[in-house]
Amino acid sequence: MGNGIGGRTGTADLPLHGGKAPKWLFRRMSALAEGILEVMVTEYDRDTVLQRVADPYWFQALTCVLGFDWHSSGTTTVTCHALKEAMERTDLGLKMAGGKGKHSLQTPIEVVDIADSYGLPSATGDHMALSSRLVAKVDNALVQDGHALYHHSMILSEDGEWAVVQQGMDSKSGYARRYHWNSHTPGTFIEEPHNGICGTKTPLALDLTSTGSGDTRDCVLDIVGDGVEHVKNDMQRLDSLLKEAISQKKGGSGTYQSTFDTWTSGERTQDRIDDAISKLGPDEKALRMPRKIDWGLMKQLYDVQPTDFEDLISVKGVGPATVRALSLVSELIHGTESSWQDPVRYSFTVGGKDGVPYPVDRRTFDKTIEVVRQGIDEAKVGKREKFDAFERLSRAAIIPAGRSSCA
Repeated sequence: MGNGIGGRTGTADLPLHGGKAPKWLFRRMSALAEGILEVMVTEYDRDTVLQRVADPYWFQALTCVLGFDWHSSGTTTVTCHALKEAMERTDLGLKMAGGKGKHSLQTPIEVVDIADSYGLPSATGDHMALSSRLVAKVDNALVQDGHALYHHSMILSEDGEWAVVQQGMDSKSGYARRYHWNSHTPGTFIEEPHNGICGTKTPLALDLTSTGSGDTRDCVLDIVGDGVEHVKNDMQRLDSLLKEAISQKKGGSGTYQSTFDTWTSGERTQDRIDDAISKLGPDEKALRMPRKIDWGLMKQLYDVQPTDFEDLISVKGVGPATVRALSLVSELIHGTESSWQDPVRYSFTVGGKDGVPYPVDRRTFDKTIEVVRQGIDEAKVGKREKFDAFERLSRAAIIPAGRSSCA
């Protein structure tokens, strides 16, 4: 799960909440966010901000400090918007690109503009824009957990580093899942790249970013290089055989040898599919082949001959269906292992928007902002060596008797 604070582990269920944050609340959220950012950059540095935002537990705590609900999908979208506005008002060497819905699609363009405003080399801006696209592509195509991305925010520093917070929604359950990335995380975009993922655990999720899926990724590259007709034949045969096998399983039959013998030359392939069939869940999600395959895209991939998985998913049009189909052929025909384990791995101060765990205390909220601002001003004139702003913040936002807190 990456390096969480204090080694804490857990999940955060974020149900979909409609509507907008009240203006009076959002104004205060943005003001307090501005103060917190100034404290962190002045006391530590910009990289610390990026690393904290990329920590799912710290980010969740921040949303609650800012007065939002601990269990709402809005904790991501509204908090990111508050941070974005706060960064625009300050000169901290930090800016945020992207946002919710259509704003997320503009992220690469905004990234290049921000990099240019910082005077960074054009190659750095282009690399950061590419990073934005790859991050979105990985969580959309390589982590297939039933959540469709609808929010993507990228924080950039004038030092050329970045962090990403993006969120997907499961339309069936109404719950959201949040993905955290940081440019300082060791490794690649493809293998174990996340700082953390918060959400509701699902029974089956194809995770091609797992170390355990390395053989499948290598095999998929070989399959793409074999040519379109070869891939098409494999997919069509596998699709028809799996449908028949699943039908027989539902009908109570435990034998599939007669159908498998028509296309396999050995017992190992049959054993692999028998074993895979035996592990099917109630709705057979793990082995469901995509209904439509873009064969023109397959031809394009063959022409490109990608040398690694990053090259593969960088090709325009490569999405969940293409990746899923290729990984299933790799796993069931060629015997590679794919991870089907879901990769998914909270603090109140001034109340929450919907009264969870209690209504926002506006006087306390305003006092909190005032205290943080006073601490920043004092630090700037050198009245103390170390900040005690957050300690004072906690004293200013004492929870009234009878109201519980959660850390």
